[in-house]
Amino acid sequence: MAIVHFITHPDVHVDPGTPVPEWHLSARGIHRALAMLEQPWLRPLTSLFSSAERKAVDTAAILAAGTGLDVMVLEALHENDRSATGYLPGPEFEAMADAFFARPGESVRGWERAVDAQARIVAAVERVLAMAPPGDIGIVAHGAVGALLLCRLKGVPISRAEDQPGRGGGNVFAFDRASHALLHGWQPIDGQ
Repeated sequence: MAIVHFITHPDVHVDPGTPVPEWHLSARGIHRALAMLEQPWLRPLTSLFSSAERKAVDTAAILAAGTGLDVMVLEALHENDRSATGYLPGPEFEAMADAFFARPGESVRGWERAVDAQARIVAAVERVLAMAPPGDIGIVAHGAVGALLLCRLKGVPISRAEDQPGRGGGNVFAFDRASHALLHGWQPIDGQ
């Protein structure tokens, strides 16, 4: 059985003066990504794909260095488009994220609609599955679109209940490449 691992980038260096897609991993994020290299589920990977956002590319580069795989970057794996508001401080961001998931058919304050982000990430993952050679696949992307993909895989309505646990990212879920059956939900990338 071939497995798809959907990996979210770990902790980032938050810089309100820099567009969110250009944020880099923080020192803690780098440490967690390096710790991920010790996880047994990485060994069977035969291909690696990444969002074009800097934090995902940084994570994928660490994985590539540790596995010897090349990274295929796909723009469509990006996080939900929040450029209309740009950086929002913690509580305001959380309220917006709640609204994004709660009203999936609406563009909340100009954010990409959740239904559109879900359709995009599902199509992007299908493209990955079609392009990848046989074997296990690693996809490095983001938490909100990961939650939207997880909702589709589980056959449940869009809900923040499927969002990754904790703060800062750095989680993975896995599904069967052929059947799309979920093998496990969110788990920390570093096994912690």
